[in-house]
Amino acid sequence: MSLWNLSNIRILKNLTEIEFSTLDTPCAYLKGKNARSSYKYIYEASYAYNSALVEHGYRRFGKYFSKPICKDCNECKSLRIDAQKFKLTKSLRRVIRKNKDAGIEAVVTRPHLSQAHINLYEKYHKFMQNKRGWEYHQMSYERYFSVYIDGAGEFGFEVDYYDNNKLICVDLIDITNDGISSIYCFWDIDYAYLSLGKYSLLNQILLAKAHKLPWIYLGFYVKNCESLEYKSDYKPYQILKEYTQLDELAIWLDEI
Repeated sequence: MSLWNLSNIRILKNLTEIEFSTLDTPCAYLKGKNARSSYKYIYEASYAYNSALVEHGYRRFGKYFSKPICKDCNECKSLRIDAQKFKLTKSLRRVIRKNKDAGIEAVVTRPHLSQAHINLYEKYHKFMQNKRGWEYHQMSYERYFSVYIDGAGEFGFEVDYYDNNKLICVDLIDITNDGISSIYCFWDIDYAYLSLGKYSLLNQILLAKAHKLPWIYLGFYVKNCESLEYKSDYKPYQILKEYTQLDELAIWLDEI
């Protein structure tokens, strides 16, 4: 049986869009649960359309936009940080200071691909396979391009972090009408003492503050999932009440 359930194909003005859903598969976040996702494959998403999808809880990888449609489970919560109200704690200030003292350089660029990207990605995921049991798949140039570069349009960027000329962290983001959407971040585990995952997110927040963008869209938060629970540490934040259609209002609720 095919994994995909093709529902319809729509040809819009200057836009080719294919909608489909997956069948039930084992959940990557919670053991013993099944997961199902609704997808939009969008050949060339505009800045405004990507912004609307992000606001409605969609996650983008390449030209694929997805949201959960799991039966009898509502644990995947879309979360966004209130960047303008966010306050740095002493521990987070130490993270920033450590990276500045170490001379780590951040470079904002368009998504691109190099052997250094592939090597860093592989190193990070092999580490996570051992530490947290992540499923490991060897990364190819073609797959990396499809997932992290293709479909970036006018809104996709990456922030590369360097120790001298050595690439040690890649943080992929989208800029939207009202914020920054965090797509994916991977880093060199030899630099764990610099907390590069935290540092990259803090730089997103500082970037949003500087450009008066209200939100950092962090994707899915799942309680009791070790890989995702950190997101609730960045307060204040809001949770999307429900996944609605694009012609319906996206309602975000303050988390107390």
